Amino acid sequence: MDKRYMKRILFILLFTVFAFSSFNNVVFAKDSPPEIAAEDAVLIDGTTGEILYSKNPDEAFPPASTTKLMTALLTLENTKLEDKVIVGKNPPSAEGSSAGIRENEELTVKDLLYGLLFVSGNDCANALAEHVGGSNENFVVMMNKRAEVLGLKNTHFMNPNGLYDANHRSSAKDLALIMMELAKHPEYSQIATQNITYNIIPANNTAVIHPVSNEIQMVWKGGKYYYDGIEGGKTGYTIQSLFSYVISARRNGQRLIVAMHSSTKNYYPDSIKLLNYGFNNFELSKLYSKGDKVSDYRVDDNLTIPLLAADDFYYVKEKGSNIVPQIAINNKDLKNTSFITGDMLLDANVTLNDSQIGSLKLQSGSDHILKSVGASGSTTLKKASVSILKILAAIFIGLVSAVFVLRTIIIIRRRRIRKSRGGIREWNRFR
Repeated sequence: MDKRYMKRILFILLFTVFAFSSFNNVVFAKDSPPEIAAEDAVLIDGTTGEILYSKNPDEAFPPASTTKLMTALLTLENTKLEDKVIVGKNPPSAEGSSAGIRENEELTVKDLLYGLLFVSGNDCANALAEHVGGSNENFVVMMNKRAEVLGLKNTHFMNPNGLYDANHRSSAKDLALIMMELAKHPEYSQIATQNITYNIIPANNTAVIHPVSNEIQMVWKGGKYYYDGIEGGKTGYTIQSLFSYVISARRNGQRLIVAMHSSTKNYYPDSIKLLNYGFNNFELSKLYSKGDKVSDYRVDDNLTIPLLAADDFYYVKEKGSNIVPQIAINNKDLKNTSFITGDMLLDANVTLNDSQIGSLKLQSGSDHILKSVGASGSTTLKKASVSILKILAAIFIGLVSAVFVLRTIIIIRRRRIRKSRGGIREWNRFR
């Protein structure tokens, strides 16, 4: 047999033996990301916002009725479910999908949210916008300000319902971040996960009924696309906007959010693929709870201050991984600064696999009050202010006392003068 051929066989045998002998030490890689039909998509962890899968996540597109997630968010942030709403003239005439509400009907915010989330009612979106913002125009201003606060980079709203407008846009990542904020409100999930027919009945005309049913198939128990742990979702479609979809699901304390935009109506299978990929391969871990000791800060040779986590800190890791994030504290000189327990002192950068995954604010676990009168800091300033107030108070009291004494002296002298004049008159009378 050819020697070169023998060498190849020997190499293959040696490699096989080595592979099997090392089998117990193999760290299995996570599953490959799924193939999906959507052109733009993102999967994020709903607690940390970390991106677990992305495909053109920042590509701007017309979001259609997924716009209503922002409408729902502002509604829940600014109203109560029991608040009364009198439907104005304009909402019933809204184009597109409708819950059938009528002018002058007295409804609750809860009624309108059912119509908004169940049948994507543009009439309900406009009624909520007028109730919360006073007008559609003012509400749109609120939408864009909220988008700015959330850090949305590719979003601009022109209306509260999602009807097509060339300047009305968002992205998969931005829509996922809106859902991340909305999912913090339990009222949203309580409504969005119900597979029922809800009857909108005006309080001022109970003979009228507007029935609405949940159109999101992933909440239909027993249905083809039902997903265990679903928290709610929103579809969107117009001819110009094409298909968009956002969904939130929670399992074992971990929330995952999918957002996508597609030219085909394949968002349910795509969403299930991405959610399964996320739950099967990643897990949410807590590094610190609020109040946990993170480290110590040495003020001087005689004093060390415990540094406490100001908030809970979570991170996402691959399932089965034992990697723990690293903490790097941004130290600064606090010797000449007064602080008390609970004051924010320092920041810490948190890194995982050499990549920064967040920052953690650190609070003081004890007091450090400067005794020196000349020391800088708020405590010294407060002491100086108190001293000045005491001096001013003493001066005021002194002035009041002086005025009182002077007034008393004047009164006594006047009385003496009167008595003196009276005596002279009496002497002249008896002369």
